[in-house]
Amino acid sequence: MPTETFEFQVEARQLLQLMIHSVYSNKDVFLRELVSNASDALDKLRLAALRDDSLDEDTSDLHIEIEIDQDARTLTVRDNGIGMSHDEVGRLIGTIANSGTAAFLEELKEAEDAAGAEKLIGQFGVGFYSGFMVADEMTLVTRRAGESAGTRWSSRGEGTYTLETAGDAPRGTAVTLHLKPADPENQLHDYTSVWTVKGIVKRYSDFITWPIRLVPGVADGEGAPEPETLNSMKALWARSRDEVSDDEYHELYKHVSHDWRDPLETIRLQAEGTFEYQALLFLPAHAPHDLFTRDFRRGLQLYVKRVLIMDDCEALLPPYLRFVKGVVDAHDLSLNVSREILQQDRHIRLIQRRLTKKVLSSVKEMKANDPDKYATFWREFGAVLKEGLLGDPDSRDALLAVASFASTHAEDEATTLQQYVERMKDGQDDIYYMTGESRQSIESSPHMEAFRARGVEVLLLTDPVDEVWVDAVGEFEGKRLRSVAKGEIDLDAQDGEQADVEREKQAEAYAGLLGWMKEQLGEDVKDVRLSTRLTVSPACVVSEADDLTPALENMYRAMGQDVPSAKRILELNPGHVLVQGLNRAYEEREDRTELVETALLLHSLAVLAEGGRPKEPARFVQLVAERLERTL
Repeated sequence: MPTETFEFQVEARQLLQLMIHSVYSNKDVFLRELVSNASDALDKLRLAALRDDSLDEDTSDLHIEIEIDQDARTLTVRDNGIGMSHDEVGRLIGTIANSGTAAFLEELKEAEDAAGAEKLIGQFGVGFYSGFMVADEMTLVTRRAGESAGTRWSSRGEGTYTLETAGDAPRGTAVTLHLKPADPENQLHDYTSVWTVKGIVKRYSDFITWPIRLVPGVADGEGAPEPETLNSMKALWARSRDEVSDDEYHELYKHVSHDWRDPLETIRLQAEGTFEYQALLFLPAHAPHDLFTRDFRRGLQLYVKRVLIMDDCEALLPPYLRFVKGVVDAHDLSLNVSREILQQDRHIRLIQRRLTKKVLSSVKEMKANDPDKYATFWREFGAVLKEGLLGDPDSRDALLAVASFASTHAEDEATTLQQYVERMKDGQDDIYYMTGESRQSIESSPHMEAFRARGVEVLLLTDPVDEVWVDAVGEFEGKRLRSVAKGEIDLDAQDGEQADVEREKQAEAYAGLLGWMKEQLGEDVKDVRLSTRLTVSPACVVSEADDLTPALENMYRAMGQDVPSAKRILELNPGHVLVQGLNRAYEEREDRTELVETALLLHSLAVLAEGGRPKEPARFVQLVAERLERTL
């Protein structure tokens, strides 16, 4: 195949320029990325050889080589792993972050400074291109295991790249960087220095389980030097805690997660007995951008006796812990185990329960001992963790123990259900909550008026999952979870017989108006009644205690489910001047044509107040315009 030249996509070209002009503050990480890619290629080849008997490839000496040529100023990272086909090179290397480049650039523009921009790198799979920070030109030669011909890719990072056939390519991948001159002032070190390369590998890649061999350049008149293995190759999870530094743990996290930031928390677990395994888990400091997408890749790396057999084993943790990264090394599983077998394996189910319990207990300890770190964790992952309240009843108590929620008790401080119960007023039997799009929209809702007036605390729930889990949980320590926007709320019950007598008088005085309005509003309402939850607004609409909320109805419809709309109840505030005037007009007038329009307006205003829209927006606007015209 002749040499072909291709252009990068527009977004990819822009991103490439950002890479070249040092978005990273630490340029040494390019070597970590290339070594990490090589390690993945070796893992994939060994796994392929285990599962495909027809793959006739020698896997007896899988390794990574780093070759330095000081005269030519090149550095090559080479592996004898799985390699890539011509199509894979074009798809994986020829395009940068083919699913997210535009989104990345948009976030990059919003970053306040270079440090903020650096945190975004790595989310979009651009580690290979970090080589252009230190190189004027990069060349990649690769041949996929089982294929006869290889491919050569080359680019100077200026908007184009070339592809051609490499007939003599060995199996695996070799990346050669034509290095820029050293520039210490700009943190550009001399990467042809043996000591520099040794230091970087020791710092970032010592835990890699494959040998990383340094091959120095050959001087004139000398024979080929013996390669020197740079890494210990001892799995971090197999070493005692005293032998491993936090930095080493952090580098392993970056290797398995492709994140550029340190983890928020490191969790170690070692199980002994009839079924032995070791686990090293990490809680990220930031939620991935695609955490709530269908294509999000979750799961831990599963090893059997130090052999990686699965890169993303979903069976090891429940879906609501999909953000957790790490490795599990089991001693008694088959090397040829499949995903289907894992889902049914009794030992795997035991590991999942143990890991889940360990993660939740670690979060609980974080909450008690490091509130700032916990606040970061809950801000990033609270919404996904609450999914477990629906899907994992066995862990519900543990989840409720670590969950926290915004409430009217404090504007800047979250509360737990336990703290809420401890603050409940005398005679209060329920834990009150309200769901909505934001704290501001909930606090301005008419449903909150009586609670605000009486100082009754309300939980403010703004995540979509909150619409569902509160019904699934139902209660906490015998206290019912109750929506302030559903059912009848009677905060006056504590006021004694005087309040009961007053309500009976109001019910009698408004009985005619309520029946008439229900008749006039017809199919739009289920009932019209007086409200005990309103103190300022004239009216509000509420749902029956067992009905779906409008937000939940919309959520189900968005998922393609056919959900019938539930009729709402219109509640009137008997203490509001508008409602009192409407009642007098109803009793005094025989011609109630205008009152029908007033009833329609009152209902529409109540719908608008909770964030909904009138049934006939054009009719509503017309009625408002006519009323305004009469005031002029």
